[in-house]
Amino acid sequence: MDSRSDFAPQPLDTATALAAHCYVGTESLERDLRNVFARSWQFVAHVSQLAGTGDHVVARIGNLPVIAVRGDDGEIRAFHNVCRHRAGPLAQCDGIGAKALRCRYHGWTYTLEGQLRSAPEMKDVQAFDISEIRLPRLALRVWQGLVFVAVDEASAPDFDAFVAGIDARIGNDRGLEHYGHHHRVGYDIDCNWKVYVDNYLEGYHVPHVHPELNRLLDYRSYRTELSRWHSLQWSPLESSDSLYGNGDALYYWLWPATMLNILPGRLQVNRVLPLGPDRCRVEFDTWYSPDISDEARRQADIDFSDEVQHEDIGICVDVQRGLTSGSYVAGRLNPLRESGVHHFHELLREAYRG
Repeated sequence: MDSRSDFAPQPLDTATALAAHCYVGTESLERDLRNVFARSWQFVAHVSQLAGTGDHVVARIGNLPVIAVRGDDGEIRAFHNVCRHRAGPLAQCDGIGAKALRCRYHGWTYTLEGQLRSAPEMKDVQAFDISEIRLPRLALRVWQGLVFVAVDEASAPDFDAFVAGIDARIGNDRGLEHYGHHHRVGYDIDCNWKVYVDNYLEGYHVPHVHPELNRLLDYRSYRTELSRWHSLQWSPLESSDSLYGNGDALYYWLWPATMLNILPGRLQVNRVLPLGPDRCRVEFDTWYSPDISDEARRQADIDFSDEVQHEDIGICVDVQRGLTSGSYVAGRLNPLRESGVHHFHELLREAYRG
């Protein structure tokens, strides 16, 4: 069904999209979890969510529950959110000021540095040594105030290469690490996670799906810039001062499923989480620069973003139906408008070949 020829490299000028079988079935999902999510960097939090000792954030990398926490020494660490007793969670939601990580199932308690500290009624159990039990730790990097983790750093891209060039493009004046006023919303969508990423990676659909967004962007000037592990969609932006004002709209995608939407005074991070072969969850975390103190302006941004997302959700669900219909044969990509989609598909093909 998924012949090796489907994963052969394709030049942009004559490229087709991924075959339909890449978007359906448990085999495709297992391949993505194994070859993509287990071997990449994933966004989990902004430093503002981990400001104090014991502050923690829960996330998921593929099927792996993860917890990031600031320790007593001030360092942020990430661990498997899986107790070494019988797989219970150390935390079920984000929180602040925890003194320890206590399993919600049987109360086994770990330090903020991941070392087991106590296990109820296990004191006299034969051949049981608390000092030998630790939570497995993930690789972690903090960049621009954003916390990324990798399940296996050795098989993930070099982190400096992963974000190469972005600092210079966004400039130091934005100070993303100082943003605050965190807001989160999530959407469960009946489509494969790659359908959502495909849709994000091109502005080709904007005039047809997003009429209000199209009025803010300059479609004729809309450009895509490609790097090894990320891509940038860029457009001049014109809006009222009650929303964004004027400036640049920068839409960064980082392999495989993290998006940074950077507009004047606003940072929004999208992460796409596979829930099944034909279902995903997209979580939107938004922060604002310190000078955006107007709550009405922030609410206008949130409302506008929600409107755009519902437009995207509708078309992504329809595309998934088309992919599962048995009708679709991979079509030609537009070299000008869909170079970002081609870039993503080539990285997927590379991962699948590996």
